[in-house]
Amino acid sequence: MPKILICDDEEGLRAVLRRYATFEGHEVTEACDGMEAVNLCKTNSFDIIIMDIMMPELDGFSAVKEIRKSSDTPVLMLSARGEEYDRLHGFEVGVDDYVVKPFSSKEIMMRVNAILRRASKINSAIQDEEGHIIFEKQGFKVDLTAYKVFVDGVQVNMAPKEYDLLFFLIRNKNIAVPREKILTEVWGFDYYGDDRTLDTHIKLLRKSLGQYAGLIKTLRGLGYRFDG
Repeated sequence: MPKILICDDEEGLRAVLRRYATFEGHEVTEACDGMEAVNLCKTNSFDIIIMDIMMPELDGFSAVKEIRKSSDTPVLMLSARGEEYDRLHGFEVGVDDYVVKPFSSKEIMMRVNAILRRASKINSAIQDEEGHIIFEKQGFKVDLTAYKVFVDGVQVNMAPKEYDLLFFLIRNKNIAVPREKILTEVWGFDYYGDDRTLDTHIKLLRKSLGQYAGLIKTLRGLGYRFDG
């Protein structure tokens, strides 16, 4: 039974999400602010966290940043704002998906289930692999098995979805991959977001790769290609 942590200062919203999640067979824990969520993550293990941004005590961004110090649990961020800065900041601190209010509880649960399925596939793939799969070009090195990326010998820490996107592109290196295929394979066939999510992550990924950002080529009107 998947364990979900719902963190929002609106008791009514928590109750609605809890009802839907419980109906679908999930075990739910609630937190009314970011500080409580951080403390719960220190003593409990969750499969996914639904986190609001604007909360007392500790906002959602700060809470996720603190949680990421010891856990890579997937996070679905809720926000009343849709500015690109918020989306960028959320993905930078390690958010997996981002939903702008108002939204339906049904949509939230569909996103939650999609994230849980992707996380399950990723974990299974890592456990099934024998030995480390390495990609290396000049001073850029990626250990796809250990989820480690090195730029000129220095390990680079990235958000979970950046790793997924980079590894997918590397596994399809030198192939022109359409945007729709990337969204389907990296975010899931039932992803309900838009192309801006992909563009935002490509932007963040290039920033993480530094001088090797040019390995990711933009194919205008089509998608992207990783030159390996």
